Amino acid sequence: MSLLVVGSIALDSLETPFGKKEDVLGGSATYFSTTASFFGPVQLVAVIGEDFPESHLQFLRGRGIDLEGLTREAGRTFRWKGKYGWELNEAQTLDTQLNVFESFSPNLPAAYRETPYVFLGNIHPELQSRVLDQVKAPKLVAADTMNFWIQGSRPALLKTLQRVNLLFINDAEARQLSGEHNVVKAARAILSMGPSRVVIKRGEHGALLFDQDHIFACPAFPLSEVFDPTGAGDTFAGGFMGTLASSGASGKVDQQLLRKAMVMGSVMASFTVEKFSLERLREVQRPEIHARFAEFKKLTHFDDLGPLGG
Repeated sequence: MSLLVVGSIALDSLETPFGKKEDVLGGSATYFSTTASFFGPVQLVAVIGEDFPESHLQFLRGRGIDLEGLTREAGRTFRWKGKYGWELNEAQTLDTQLNVFESFSPNLPAAYRETPYVFLGNIHPELQSRVLDQVKAPKLVAADTMNFWIQGSRPALLKTLQRVNLLFINDAEARQLSGEHNVVKAARAILSMGPSRVVIKRGEHGALLFDQDHIFACPAFPLSEVFDPTGAGDTFAGGFMGTLASSGASGKVDQQLLRKAMVMGSVMASFTVEKFSLERLREVQRPEIHARFAEFKKLTHFDDLGPLGG
């Protein structure tokens, strides 16, 4: 089934201990839609400037992504510049230029308003709510957020959370939003704000899925080389939501499917970090995805304990 994503498209300049890249393709909606396109049809709503390269649009179209909701405005494309240290856990933002993204106001094409699966990328919570005003009876709404909105737009964010089924958030943001230091207590507090499920991303330590009755812990895939963690969280969400949407109209969003989605999110994120920008996602093939999913299953499998002692 179709999956709608609303978020940012950017040109990123990156520096890690392994090299530098200037004006490479980035943005939350880009990573998410590229990843989700491996699983089914994706509709993208975002804004770009006059300077956005046609080659990037050709890449997105080549992935089968519907760009009817993408608008090009007068001005420059959203730009972000960041630097990572050896630990690669968190980027130091060196420069942010919102440009045309500053006045972004999502307007969904008519064909997008019936889409059953909706992902609200990391944009202002008022814009997220504006998107929900336009969609009709979606099967599942997921959202992402960040510390900037938690601190500066909390009332609007809390209103949006009441309309969201699932929230993606990292562990530091979960603590900030909930006021709880313990991540389990933080998840329980966030569930009381509206979402029926919350995924807490923990970088190289994996991710946790919470609902009222279950907790599922998914590790990150162990890699010998990590070049660029930019977009890993959005890639995770793309793999997760793509898995749910590909379950079809009769697909029940139960614990079995959610756990599969968690693992697939981690699988896809593991590819993203192996090269800069979307370079790895450009070249990865479905057999590689299936093979890594199988490796993941072996990595986390163990037998029943059986009797102790004696």
